[in-house]
Amino acid sequence: MAEAIGLNDLAEAAWRGELDLVHEHHPVHRGYQGSEEILPGVLASKGLAGIYVIDTGDGLVLLDGGTILDSDAVFEAVRSWRPDLPLRAVVFSHHHIDHIYSTGPFEAEAAERGWAPPTVYGHELMPDHFDRYRRTLGWNTAINKRQFAIHAPNFRWPSEYRYPDVTFGDGLSLRVGDLSFEMHHARGETDDHVWTWIPQRRILHTGDLFIYAVPNAGNPQKVQRYVSDWAAALREMAALEPDVLLPGHGLPIHGRDRIVTALSDTAALLESIESQTLALMNRGLTLDQVIHSVEIPGELLAKPYLQPVYDHPQFLVRMVWRRYGGWWDGEPDNLLPAPRDQQAIEWVNLAGGVEAVLERTRELVASGDLRMACHLVEAATMAAPDDEDVHRLRSEVYGARSQEQMSSMARNILNHAALASQEGLRDLAASPAYT
Repeated sequence: MAEAIGLNDLAEAAWRGELDLVHEHHPVHRGYQGSEEILPGVLASKGLAGIYVIDTGDGLVLLDGGTILDSDAVFEAVRSWRPDLPLRAVVFSHHHIDHIYSTGPFEAEAAERGWAPPTVYGHELMPDHFDRYRRTLGWNTAINKRQFAIHAPNFRWPSEYRYPDVTFGDGLSLRVGDLSFEMHHARGETDDHVWTWIPQRRILHTGDLFIYAVPNAGNPQKVQRYVSDWAAALREMAALEPDVLLPGHGLPIHGRDRIVTALSDTAALLESIESQTLALMNRGLTLDQVIHSVEIPGELLAKPYLQPVYDHPQFLVRMVWRRYGGWWDGEPDNLLPAPRDQQAIEWVNLAGGVEAVLERTRELVASGDLRMACHLVEAATMAAPDDEDVHRLRSEVYGARSQEQMSSMARNILNHAALASQEGLRDLAASPAYT
């Protein structure tokens, strides 16, 4: 289906809620291969992220560059579309590695053809994030193995990045040919995020501030994200009343009314989650009480563009807590805790041993309470890390729990635990001494 229908037709089907965004057309998976001119002078490619090329009348501008694996395909697609127009500029919406490559072939071409190389634009905080990546290559390798359920021993987080040539703070306006590219800074998924407005064409490039899903504002393994700032940026974009929205992930949206509605609904979801979380925090509640008390607006999650297919709404609550409340969850025994494996041994012994815990875990599975079953089987695993029966049940429990999840992030992390127990480990991403 993905190759038999064009991006604009897919976009229309997505708006009508006709696509499987959980699996086949997940916004952060490669559900569509190839490139297409989605309106005159605008070429769209979809890898893990959206990649867009704009014909300005005097050269091309690239909005986001995809992953390192997208570089050759993007270059070939552009040269099939516009064989002789140089790439003048590139705007990176943020530092994540699914948005920052594809410049290499164009730079090599410029050198061969005697053209000026493209200038890369990004926020002033972007270089610091690339430097941070270099300091945490092992950590980023591990957390992405979990987030995407990557079971590949040779997978490594990349260590080379395309640093911007020109950086800016609040914003910058660039004129190329007949078009202006108005770049605006906004904190959201990252603190170096940039959205771009092309007023002459009423085109909005959101980067990952819009991904055709619940915003990725709560990712449990990543650095701080900014829920209310994100909502404010969406409101600012909606006020422009764009005619075309080019998202960081997912499919384009055509039509002013649709775009304003999608941006406004997304802002409303973020605002609801943050305001509820802060209200509960202001009552002095613990994190456990907060995450189980916030009510996610069901009427918004029902929208085709706000399904929780990537991030989980509960993760967003935790991110708000971390921003305003720090790292402590408010539970006194967790302030200076004993090692978790020591706690697990005590609880398993009190329960009557590993077999008693496994028996109760099986009862919970049979009753459908997989959430509680995960807690019990994890305690059993920590108390008896080499027990084959424990790992067999653990793999079963986490495998079943993962299949309940609409959020691919939650699904993959839980499935990672299931895969690890198939090899007699708690975790496939940690160093051997800690598995």
